[in-house]
Amino acid sequence: MIDLRPIALVAGVLVAMLGAIMLVPALVDLALDAPNWSVFLISAVITLFAGGAMTVATWGWSGSLSIRQAFLLTSVVWLLMAGFGALPLYLADAGLGFTDAAFEAMSGITTTGSTVIVGLDSLSRGVLLWRALLQWIGGIGFIVMALAVLPMLQVGGMQLFRIESSDTSEKILPRAAQIAGSIAGVYFALSVACMVAYLLAGMETFDAIVHAMTTISTGGFSSHDRSFGYFESHATEVVAVVFMLAGSLPFILYLQAVRGRPGAIVRDSQVQWFLGAAAVFIIVAFVYQLIEGIYAAPQALRHAAFNVVSVVTTTGYASDDYGTWGAFAPAFFFFIMFTGGCTGGTTGSVKIFRFQVLFQHMRVQLARVSYPHGVFTPRFNGRPIPDEASRSVMAFVLLLFVCFAVLAAALGLLGLDSITAMSAAATAITNVGPGLGDIIGPAGTFAKLPDAAKWLLSFGMLLGRLEVFTVLVLFTPAFWRN
Repeated sequence: MIDLRPIALVAGVLVAMLGAIMLVPALVDLALDAPNWSVFLISAVITLFAGGAMTVATWGWSGSLSIRQAFLLTSVVWLLMAGFGALPLYLADAGLGFTDAAFEAMSGITTTGSTVIVGLDSLSRGVLLWRALLQWIGGIGFIVMALAVLPMLQVGGMQLFRIESSDTSEKILPRAAQIAGSIAGVYFALSVACMVAYLLAGMETFDAIVHAMTTISTGGFSSHDRSFGYFESHATEVVAVVFMLAGSLPFILYLQAVRGRPGAIVRDSQVQWFLGAAAVFIIVAFVYQLIEGIYAAPQALRHAAFNVVSVVTTTGYASDDYGTWGAFAPAFFFFIMFTGGCTGGTTGSVKIFRFQVLFQHMRVQLARVSYPHGVFTPRFNGRPIPDEASRSVMAFVLLLFVCFAVLAAALGLLGLDSITAMSAAATAITNVGPGLGDIIGPAGTFAKLPDAAKWLLSFGMLLGRLEVFTVLVLFTPAFWRN
């Protein structure tokens, strides 16, 4: 039997922290004399009480987490954060039922960015700020999980990034907890820098705060229905592109840069592959617009850069409805949804390092065909890739696409058309946000989908954010055996 005390203790502390953070939008709405301040206060009290009760009931436990406890803790924490995060959305005057509030909160905490809300411009600032805070919390939470938890669980090849396995000269800080604290500092600093850049680009203060949090977390929630189309500003889009890319890079490299190794970022093969792939995708979208006469050169480059980076980084902002660019555009954007950024950043999807591992094995296999007696070794960042990491990556990629296919088929059975079903499944499991088509495209929302579809997509968001295996292993009988 799994000892649930450490799980309840950690989850209780995090839930209590979430309750404390709810006081921020409560104060904002109170200062603006908006009625939702009482909603956030009530939600904060409930959440603080629940988190405090779990903490007090298990206080005094000491020891280390087992692998099974770590798997269970990861899923439990995300579910609890989404559940309690939905409270103020459900109780506020946003017009959300229980299902919609749960969907919006899951989309926020997983930094997906899909929304069921129509009329963002008329919502209270407390609600808009809470949505942004959920994504900001989810972004830093995933970075810490990717560095401290997933390598230990050997999920999807993440053991390649196990901090403890690095050479002494490459260790940044002695313990994962210290690294988490330092990364939180970098995350906050980048968020402030992004906010200041938005202000200098002409955004109002509140919009700058909200979009800074959802840009660095690569979440994509906006305070306006038209997303970045509302601002019609080239300067704000340039800022967004820069900081979406910044949020997609490994935060561990920022720590190395701060501690005297600024060249570590540009030398990292993951970063090189990611920026190279983004550049190629931008060129393709740019040239396509010119050939089809959709936009002239300056506008074509602007829309290509912004929307491609938004999708590749799984942020989900939109400056234009690229679904109307012709037949090629939906297929192109559907394809690049599965790219993702670097491990140790805030992005979702497959992630560049897994494509690197697959490419290395393809290269080695081709070499072995040409030279049967040769000795060839797949490498990542100059180091041999362990067999267990390779198997883990291949299993992850296969399982991710199986989950996508099953989710798309289930949505189709609920009556969704093929484009909506496939793009909704893809955008949920890759944590991108907007889908394709007239209903859930960049200009639409998920509000019209049936409740069953919203629950399925919420589960898909959780699967994608927690790297599939972390959730699915809980459904295997072997996990629960002693």
